[in-house]
Amino acid sequence: MIIEFRCDREQPRLWMRRETLRVNDQDIPVQFAWTTTPGSHPAGLEALFELERIVLRKGKAGGADRLKTIPERPRAGSPDVVVDFTSAARDPNCSARLYLRPRFNGCAGENAALAAVLAGDLPVIEIVNELDGTIMDRGHPSAEIAAGLSGGLEAVMARTLSMLTPILSGAPRLVPQLAAPANSGAAPNPTPFVVRGVATSIAKEIYRLCCYAPHWHVGWRYAENADVWRTGDLSGPAWNVLGDPGNRFYADPFPVTWQGRTFVFFEDLDHRIGKGIISAIEFDGNGPVGKVLPVLEEPWHLSYPFLIENDGELWMIPESTAHRDVPLYKCIRFPDKWERYATLLSGLELADVTITQHNGLYYMFGAWRDGTGGYSDTLAIYYAQRLLGPWQPHASNPVLMDRATARPAGNFVTVNGRLWRPVQDCTNGYGAALGLAEVLELSPTTYRQAVRHLLKPGPLWTGRKLHTLNRCGQLEVIDGSRVQPKTAALLASLRSSDRPSQSDWHSALAKPIARRLR
Repeated sequence: MIIEFRCDREQPRLWMRRETLRVNDQDIPVQFAWTTTPGSHPAGLEALFELERIVLRKGKAGGADRLKTIPERPRAGSPDVVVDFTSAARDPNCSARLYLRPRFNGCAGENAALAAVLAGDLPVIEIVNELDGTIMDRGHPSAEIAAGLSGGLEAVMARTLSMLTPILSGAPRLVPQLAAPANSGAAPNPTPFVVRGVATSIAKEIYRLCCYAPHWHVGWRYAENADVWRTGDLSGPAWNVLGDPGNRFYADPFPVTWQGRTFVFFEDLDHRIGKGIISAIEFDGNGPVGKVLPVLEEPWHLSYPFLIENDGELWMIPESTAHRDVPLYKCIRFPDKWERYATLLSGLELADVTITQHNGLYYMFGAWRDGTGGYSDTLAIYYAQRLLGPWQPHASNPVLMDRATARPAGNFVTVNGRLWRPVQDCTNGYGAALGLAEVLELSPTTYRQAVRHLLKPGPLWTGRKLHTLNRCGQLEVIDGSRVQPKTAALLASLRSSDRPSQSDWHSALAKPIARRLR
């Protein structure tokens, strides 16, 4: 297979230096055809990109940086596949069997991607086969790590390349229906956008000097018949907040009852070192009791302690993307002794792994990332006959690219015989809201879901975000974030010599959220 990227000679970018594309586990060489696209480009764009590189990226190179020289490589021959990143007309004499054109909110070319970013959002990406007009795939990328205009463009192009791989591999595509904003035409003047972005970045740096950010916290309540899955919202009994030391945050709560005791496991991150471990605290039917116990630590960051009972044993799969694998830990002594038992998948970034059983198979869901782009916009599924595997990739991996519905947000549940999954809605930023999605179809070759309810922070949960939902018996847990001044943690440490009694500590843990948040 000969793959040719058609690119604009006037806008050569760093990402265009790539020499291969991964197709069917093989690195296929990519040749380039350089052309000139009619029409003007935003004035001063490269100078603005350089400003962002210095201020926003601290001098680090990015995929949207301009190439100083256009690489000239020998051509392998007439291409079998052309991927045209320009807005120029297709060559009518081109004999390629597949002619793919990325479109951004319905329009082709870099200017269309820039116009979408300047309008305040990343565009919906469509990969169109111009030989017959078929939309081969569609996705909406996340801007969670996109810094400024150049970062937005880099994120869009990174995800465009991610979408090409399964198409060229011949994998069946499950093209989602995503509403794209109307294209605004030519890109407006980018200068005000970049200046605002730089100013916002400086303001955020000042904020981080004064506050721990983000600072997540765990909410809990006992809800008999008014749980989120029944009501579709956060109404019902008041939510309480699990107290934390201030310089550490708690997130990703997973409750479990095992050997007659109920514990909530969660990510426990120390702001001072930026690394998470897994901790747990016991609940007795009225609320948390005792102290927070560290239960699992590795040299790398851990979070999202997914728990599953299987063959009479309790297992944990904490997120381990920093180690690029999906590990399985066995509970040796509940709750505080765990032993690494197996590696289910290796050599990949798969975040927030969540497993369910359906029609005789185990299915593993996770937010997949191929080293570039956002962390929360792409869903991959694997399946196996046993928890220990071997795990096989879904025929359509990555199954979905949609920042509003891809990333897992807690355990699957079955309600009236229907399978549901909570999903993170990162439309307005990482962990900003939570959706309840009904799984309509799931097999090794198909997947369909529909979000029925959307939960956002508000009067019932006054944290600034919401991104995990789990339940064990009548105990229901969620999480969110709040403003956490560093002075608060300092004052707490100064008072540590005068710690409250065990009963006072329990009382503090059980205060309603309305009394704890400011």
